[in-house]
Amino acid sequence: MAATAATWMQAGTRQVPAPWQMRWLPLMLMAAAAAAEQQVPLVLWSSDRDLWAPAVDTHEGHITSDMQLSTYLDPALELGPRNVLLFLQDKLSIEDFTAYGGVFGNKQDSAFSNLENALDLAPSSLVLPAVDWYAVSTLTTYLQEKLGASPLHVDLATLRELKLNASLPALLLIRLPYTASSGLMAPREVLTGNDEVIGQVLSTLKSEDVPYTAALTAVRPSRVTRDVAMVAGGLGRQLLQKQPASVVIHPPVSYNDTAPRILFWAQNFSVAYGGRWEDLTLITFNLQKFSLAGSFWNDSFAVLALTYEQLFGTTVTFQFILVNRFYPVSARYWFTMERLEIHGNGSVVYFNASQITGPSIYSFHCQYVSTYGDNGNILVPDTQPSLWQITLKDFQIQAFNVTGEQFSYASDCAGFFSPGIWMGLLTSLFMLFIFTYGLHMILSLKTMDRFDDHKVPTITLTQIV
Repeated sequence: MAATAATWMQAGTRQVPAPWQMRWLPLMLMAAAAAAEQQVPLVLWSSDRDLWAPAVDTHEGHITSDMQLSTYLDPALELGPRNVLLFLQDKLSIEDFTAYGGVFGNKQDSAFSNLENALDLAPSSLVLPAVDWYAVSTLTTYLQEKLGASPLHVDLATLRELKLNASLPALLLIRLPYTASSGLMAPREVLTGNDEVIGQVLSTLKSEDVPYTAALTAVRPSRVTRDVAMVAGGLGRQLLQKQPASVVIHPPVSYNDTAPRILFWAQNFSVAYGGRWEDLTLITFNLQKFSLAGSFWNDSFAVLALTYEQLFGTTVTFQFILVNRFYPVSARYWFTMERLEIHGNGSVVYFNASQITGPSIYSFHCQYVSTYGDNGNILVPDTQPSLWQITLKDFQIQAFNVTGEQFSYASDCAGFFSPGIWMGLLTSLFMLFIFTYGLHMILSLKTMDRFDDHKVPTITLTQIV
């Protein structure tokens, strides 16, 4: 009976099974496939009791938004321990718990033994199978705002020397190892190594008798389920299966004087001030509830000014400043976005954006333009830390040689020679060198031209001293 009870986790007053022991878990995997690859799991547990009510709306296919996530976290941060641990992994999906966890009691094969044990013993725990990437990307800022403490990046050695106080808030950010160099390791080995780190951190806190609340999540998913029918266990496509919704294409923002001069577009445009996020996509590209006053254009200099009324309780202006210069080396004009300025609250914040560049006859495109390092850190604030955060998904801009309302060919921020291509080229060249050297050695072999004959005197070799 005790062994059976150990396979369940407490979520408020109702018991829910751990993710690696749910026989109905394949249905939950539809949550990760419902909106493609932008959802990651979030596991919460605490040393205090009754911090979370039952997650009644985490049904199959449900994706937890940032607002719903805040309803789960607010009670825990207000009533629970003031020491918060955030285990941030580079890649993780709910399918990893099924593939490498102790499913149906096979804990000896589990890659999450320490995590399973922590959830079994935790008085309060909550598992969210699919959390929106946007909510996870702002989780650190949200926790910092709620706790009133800056995130402290720690490792095991630092944690042992750190003296935590139950009455003082602390936000400890633990980046799990092997995330940056796991390409040569099997997924089970990566997850097992990360689980060992979690176990050592929790053992350190237990030895110091420090109350805590912990969260495990990831920056991005480790895998993508291509067919919802296959996730649910079916072989082939199910009848009446709902086709995925097509991506909504917004019209670009266009600044005109006598003709279109500047084009700006993004699939998602979100900004944050003091940890509070606002999605400007709808009012920018659909409703166009902004002003272009202050925008300017000529052949060598362009400013795209977007002014929003009552944003964070004040008027805020975003200015994209681009210049066009001639470079004799390449014998062509190149544009560069020198900086992004944010005017609001009586102050100006500058972001260096010099990585946004390309030939002036092209537009510029990048999958993510953000102030976060995980997304390339293309926008770098002049003063750090900055109260402003910006995320532009599928960003594209053109300020010179615009023809009509269409972008020109895009110069993408992703280079042609990726690390994988370089490794493939170097490996191929190394193997070609070995092949050439071996072929040269074979061609250099010479046969003997003299042999012993019993009818003639034997061959003698005179020793030269």
